[in-house]
Amino acid sequence: MRLFLKSFALSLSCLGAAAAIGQSSNTTPSAPPPVTFTADQDHQNMMDQLGIKALRPGPSGNEKAPNHANYDESKASPYPDLPDPLILNNGQKVTTPQMWRDKRRPEIVEMYEKYVYGRIPKDVPRVTWSVAAVDHEMIGFHRVIAKDLIGQVDNSAYPAISVNIHMTLVTPANATGPVPILVMFSHAGFPAPNEPSAEEMDRVNAAWKALLMQQDPSLKDVFANHPAWQLVTPTPFQPPQLNADGDLPNTWQLIAAGWGFALLDPASVQADDGAGITRGIIGLVNKGQPRKPEDWGALRAWSWGAGRALDYLTTDPAVDAKHVGIEGVSRYGKAALVTMAFDQRFAMVLVGSSGKGGATLLRRNYGEAVESLTGGEYYWMAGNFLKYGASEATFGSKTPGDIPVDSNELIALCAPRLTFISYGIPEKGDAHWLDQEGSFMATMDASRVFTLLGAKGLNVESDYRTAKMPPVNEGLLAGQLAWRQHDGGHTDAPNMKYFIQWADNFIGHTPPQ
Repeated sequence: MRLFLKSFALSLSCLGAAAAIGQSSNTTPSAPPPVTFTADQDHQNMMDQLGIKALRPGPSGNEKAPNHANYDESKASPYPDLPDPLILNNGQKVTTPQMWRDKRRPEIVEMYEKYVYGRIPKDVPRVTWSVAAVDHEMIGFHRVIAKDLIGQVDNSAYPAISVNIHMTLVTPANATGPVPILVMFSHAGFPAPNEPSAEEMDRVNAAWKALLMQQDPSLKDVFANHPAWQLVTPTPFQPPQLNADGDLPNTWQLIAAGWGFALLDPASVQADDGAGITRGIIGLVNKGQPRKPEDWGALRAWSWGAGRALDYLTTDPAVDAKHVGIEGVSRYGKAALVTMAFDQRFAMVLVGSSGKGGATLLRRNYGEAVESLTGGEYYWMAGNFLKYGASEATFGSKTPGDIPVDSNELIALCAPRLTFISYGIPEKGDAHWLDQEGSFMATMDASRVFTLLGAKGLNVESDYRTAKMPPVNEGLLAGQLAWRQHDGGHTDAPNMKYFIQWADNFIGHTPPQ
């Protein structure tokens, strides 16, 4: 019997060993660590994939440099004919809203994804939101509830990269119902942290002093000689830093108008540099490997992050989920417009000083150029976009005139939803580099799509070739598509009060009295 048991045990042991060996031989090796490239190395890698041997250099923003950007309007339109948002790829005219929705809009989206901004992969991991902390604060004379939120992206398929989206949601504490929200690309965090009361500060100081004296008894004499001095004191009152036009900060204006806002940190989604393209959400999905030519760039990644923020906001009872907007300035103005164009759940957008890659026509030779976006700022775009800056490649060369879409169509993708294009003036720092004129031309041409879909456009009786920008501080705000150039600098702050009033008018929101 003992011999039988020993033999049986030995057999089981051998079978177990064999199974372990078999299992080991079938185990998938762990994924390689993320590729570490400099921005130049990543840029060259994409050029190699595309067969590009040389790119045209971008112009300098220094007007005294030999290669300075063009600011001569007579030389600004080498490719004067824009792609028509209301003509299908087969040449057929778009005459009904259904044709736009079913045929033309998908065509434009496909071209933007393939050639300009890149595709969001279908297998992007899910995001789980959690409330890290809640603070009851004051913004101006208004009580607010601030929630600090973390959106943890599932990285179980590639644990080497973690992505935690950071957002802070702030809503009026006395609101009688859900409020409209403006998501703002910005550093996230509590805007006005609630400090301890005087009694609580006394307790903190007493505990801190006791702890310090325990570690260093000689401090007892120091504290005794300075009995009125406290380690922790209330923050002195500081008046708000007013906007350049003398108005209160944007966040104060929103809360006073009965809105809420969400601060969404784009850097927590994707780094704003080429070296970080194998990290962040793009790197996580690619398992740390370099992009392919149709993969998404940072602008599309930031817009994806805004979409995940909206996923959370639709679940929060303090939020009017039907009236959530998106806002950004400069590169984040580009991202705000891209977000609005692709994600039709957003109800409104305030696009501040967005330039090339945003509201300004790519075909215009004025200020910032396509070559600026194919050079140092390449990581904002899809890899395929580099082709339009190529001077020598296996496919020959391409120019901005070869791009199958332009920003008039990007703005058109926002129709018929509320779209406000904002700029400042060069004299105050919103440089000619941004080509305000080119943005106005794009907005003018997109207006036709708003009209087709039953909304009001800019209501200017002209086309994009001949239309003149309205004078500074005279906005075109009567329709769902709006334009206003303020007399400030590289910011949309002077237009915030106009944006709130304009949006309230269309969404039927009444500010608190």
